[in-house]
Amino acid sequence: MTYRKEHELTKQQEQFLASIQNLDFVPEVSSEELHDLFNSIMKKGIHGICFSMYEDGQEPGDNITEEQVRRRLTILKPHVKWVRSFSCIEGNEFVPKVAKELGIKTLVGAWISDDKEKNRQELDALIDLSNKGLVDIAAVGNEVLYRNDIPLEELKEHLLEVKSSIPSNIPVSYVDAYYEFTVHPDLTEMCDVILTNCYPFWESCHHDYSLTHMQQMYGQVLSAAKGKKVIITETGWPSKGENLGAAKPSYENALKYFINTQLWCEKAGIESFYFSSFDESWKVGDEGIVGAYWGIWDKHEKIKY
Repeated sequence: MTYRKEHELTKQQEQFLASIQNLDFVPEVSSEELHDLFNSIMKKGIHGICFSMYEDGQEPGDNITEEQVRRRLTILKPHVKWVRSFSCIEGNEFVPKVAKELGIKTLVGAWISDDKEKNRQELDALIDLSNKGLVDIAAVGNEVLYRNDIPLEELKEHLLEVKSSIPSNIPVSYVDAYYEFTVHPDLTEMCDVILTNCYPFWESCHHDYSLTHMQQMYGQVLSAAKGKKVIITETGWPSKGENLGAAKPSYENALKYFINTQLWCEKAGIESFYFSSFDESWKVGDEGIVGAYWGIWDKHEKIKY
């Protein structure tokens, strides 16, 4: 095989490959050592976290107060540099507003679904928040293709609209599962940065191989990105609930996954948003019992580990 310039690795690819070669796993350590590692990571601070909006009895569609958003973001502030939100209406618009007041950077998402009227509200709100200087990265939709909510061409139109309506220094992208960026190279080309969700748990992966599987996911996206920056916008492991194939939710598995994820991302120079900040009971309806236990903090806003 002869050398070709187009085969040169990007800096991000080089860091990724080096991180696999030099990775320190956390397989067999005592419970006390795990908690010491967790506390050390949290004290130092992580790159980003996905914001959980809803208390018990609340769900998407409810209007959430600024006071509730502020209380929860104040809990997160000492531990994160970035926060990710998923919607721009019904109280979600307070997330970037309050985050900026607290000195936290924002990845702000418009929730795109099969409800065209709400899609219009979301897009208008994302554009407005961006033009007010409250958005550092704008995400037009989350797993829309995975859910098959709207056609690809309609999603691309929404991306183009947001790009043309906000300051050019704000990256605009779309969030989906890692493989969608391989399947849809035209959409990948339109994104300023690549925002990918990587969940070994939802692919029934045994915890012992979960980090290796996430690295494979990330590597696939990195290849599809063709030199563009890749950010992991969601990854996590539940602390309770039903098994999914070989994937077992447990307190220890969730703690180890968090630690491994943070250590690897730091070593590989990868920006990531952990899912999620607080446990949310409403997710039981969509995902079963396991859906309610993805938080670093419990539903009472007490840290779990």
